[in-house]
Formats: sequence, C-alpha cells, structure tokens
Amino acid sequence: MENAPQNASQFAEALVGLIRGCGGFRADSPNYVGHEAIRNAIEAFRGEGYELNSAGELRPLLLDSLSGKALTEALGAYVRRARAGSFDAALVTGTGKDLLEATAKHVLTTKYGTEPTINNFPTLLAQAFIAVGLCLDKSVARGPQDRVDAALYELACGVNALRNDQGTGHGRAFPATVNVDEARVAVESMAAVADRLLSTL
Repeated sequence: MENAPQNASQFAEALVGLIRGCGGFRADSPNYVGHEAIRNAIEAFRGEGYELNSAGELRPLLLDSLSGKALTEALGAYVRRARAGSFDAALVTGTGKDLLEATAKHVLTTKYGTEPTINNFPTLLAQAFIAVGLCLDKSVARGPQDRVDAALYELACGVNALRNDQGTGHGRAFPATVNVDEARVAVESMAAVADRLLSTL
C-alpha cells in the first residue's frame, strides 16, 4: 500500500475474491477461515477506507452512512491513502464530495450538530476553519502557525479551483490539462489540509 497503492488495491481485491470463491467466508464450508479472522479483516480494511462484509464483498467505504467518531476515522483513512498517492481517496467515492468538502462538512456538523447546506466551497471551508479556530487570512496572522493555516486555506481553495476547471470536480478526475505530477501534488495537498482540520477535532 505504501509503495504501489494501485497494485496493492488490485492484489487485495483479487485475494479476497479468491478466498470468497473457495468458501472462506461461508461458515458451512471446509475452507471457512473463521469468525475471528473475518472480523480482523473487516477492521483492517476499514482502517484503509474499505468496507468488507461477512460475505466477503469488498467496496470503498461510503461516508454518507457514517457520523461522529466513525466518520472521523474513515476520513483519516482517506487522508492516509491520499498521502500515499491514491487519487480515489481524494475523490471520496459514493458521496459526490471530494475529501476536503467532506472533511469541512464533518467539522461543521461535529461543532454545531447540524450538517451545513452551503454549496460554495471557499465559504464552506472558511466556516470550518473559523469553527475550529484556524486562521484563514494571513493579514491577521498572530504568528507562524497562523500563517501556515492561512496558507493551507488558500492552498485548498486553489486545489478546488483546479479540480473545478473545465467542468470537472464533484467526483470526476482532474482536467486533462493537469499532468500526473500536478495532480499528485494537488491530491497530497488535499490530504494535508484535511488532516489539519481533523487534528482539531
């Protein structure tokens, strides 16, 4: 997962499929791997942002059904995957939101108890920064950390604009004009900003 996330994901999916095909997830099969092994695998996959059920079906973890601590942990898993270069982690599957938008909404929901209805990303992110006491304007920064936080806000808005250029964003990939290295930097930037927000909860 650390050195070749795409290959590792394909391997994990193929391995689980092989075990399922051999009856490893069926309690009445002579090849049943056992309840404890399945529970351990479910937890391990959840930590990587995937959902494995007791029947051996594996799919990306859907954030829409999570809340509270479980959602914080799932977002943390997406952050780790995005830092490792996994593009799908930044385009959070099944929510229509990217990692930053999902994180900002989670922060506001955690702080105020209701999910925000704002559609404008810079405003949504600004409200999340304010809710957790992060500086978003370097002109009022009181020290180096405030300057870093203000820079992270600007970075996030820049990445969002890059994704939305030419009609992309909202679950779609970066535009064709963005090369692989630029996309990698953008994804890692999304992870850094999301991580900073999650660290305040």
